[in-house]
Amino acid sequence: MSRNTQLFERACQTIPGGVNSPVRAFRSVGGTPRFIKRAQGPYIWDAEDTQYIDYVGSWGPAILGHAHPEVVRVVQETAVHGLSFGAPTEGEIEIAEAIAARLPSIKKVRLVSSGTESTMSAIRLARGFTGRSKIIKFEGCYHGHADSLLVKAGSGMLTFGNPTSAGVPPEFIKHTLVLDYNKLDAVEAAFKEHGQDIACIIVEPIAGNMNLIKPVPGFLEGLRALCTQYGALLIFDEVMTGFRAGPQGVQGLTGVTPDLTTLAKVIGGGMPVGAFGGRADIMDHIAPLGDVYQAGTLSGNPVAVAAGLVTLKLLAEPGFYEQLSEQNRKLTEGLAQRATAAGIEMCTDYVGGMFGLYFCGSVPTSFDEVSTCNTERFKKFFHGMLNRGVYFAPSAFEAGFISGTHDDAVIQATLDAAEEVFATL
Repeated sequence: MSRNTQLFERACQTIPGGVNSPVRAFRSVGGTPRFIKRAQGPYIWDAEDTQYIDYVGSWGPAILGHAHPEVVRVVQETAVHGLSFGAPTEGEIEIAEAIAARLPSIKKVRLVSSGTESTMSAIRLARGFTGRSKIIKFEGCYHGHADSLLVKAGSGMLTFGNPTSAGVPPEFIKHTLVLDYNKLDAVEAAFKEHGQDIACIIVEPIAGNMNLIKPVPGFLEGLRALCTQYGALLIFDEVMTGFRAGPQGVQGLTGVTPDLTTLAKVIGGGMPVGAFGGRADIMDHIAPLGDVYQAGTLSGNPVAVAAGLVTLKLLAEPGFYEQLSEQNRKLTEGLAQRATAAGIEMCTDYVGGMFGLYFCGSVPTSFDEVSTCNTERFKKFFHGMLNRGVYFAPSAFEAGFISGTHDDAVIQATLDAAEEVFATL
């Protein structure tokens, strides 16, 4: 029995499903999850010391590569002085200033401990600021596991959603409208029907949790216009795309300005952290200034803040994002070319340090379209690559990530492995 199998069987005795986040269990692809013991640059090593080229990157934070020496150094130096204080630190001010300096839409920011906490808090703030109850989200966009967000579309365009998890009472999501991503006409209809009651739209401006799905031209601009027209707030969930899709996130790429932005992942450099921020007049409704309550014992954790600060500093070096995007282009175009040469129907897309692989004829633009991709072929591709030392996300519905350490040799090794796998599909 392999060491990974031994660990998985042991984990299943005390951890539900053997994992602490569902996608890690390999349920959608089959097989045994790899238990990781260390990582460096673009590589991870499992419990059996098998090396893999990693395209998960801790689901986005490892944009500099794993265990970047400067990040590790500052974490060690900070930890010597204490792991948590439950009191203000200068580092909290510095990272708030760094975020606000890079994202012009953010004037004030509140630090939290996770992406789920940031989106949950931003929605509460939007409701408190507007005095309204209803929200709009989009099918296939994931905003964390807060009760009101674990919801799928109802039976009709203007019906409210249905829970996607046991333990979420229908009453908790009765104010959540779930619409199709990239379908602006549905949003317009929802505002005509419920406009005076809608507090906010929350959207992944580039989706990463139904694979990589970009907004069609005019979609984000249309959301901005509708929110302005009806007095609702526009929340960009940039937990995944923030400082990953580009130096100013998707809002920098598109020029669309949200009222509130949620962040996590990259801003912690691999440590647990999250944030939400936006217009000062909105943020001033958060306690202790305002009547919207939000708190957290570990918010602004000094070790996480230190890791995030040095990460943001290194990302600001000239040419980083241009080089990251160029390597991503080489990877995605190379995979598509080799699939085509092997007669495999597959296409790819990318932005900044994120990419999508789709076993279908054209790049999807919605949850319905991505749902038609050939998941069985993806499973075979996933395991073929895994057996050749390349670790992609164990799901056909997750975006992939590269880092600044995925150099030409790493990309070429990936493409060589893919060529072998495509010949077997």
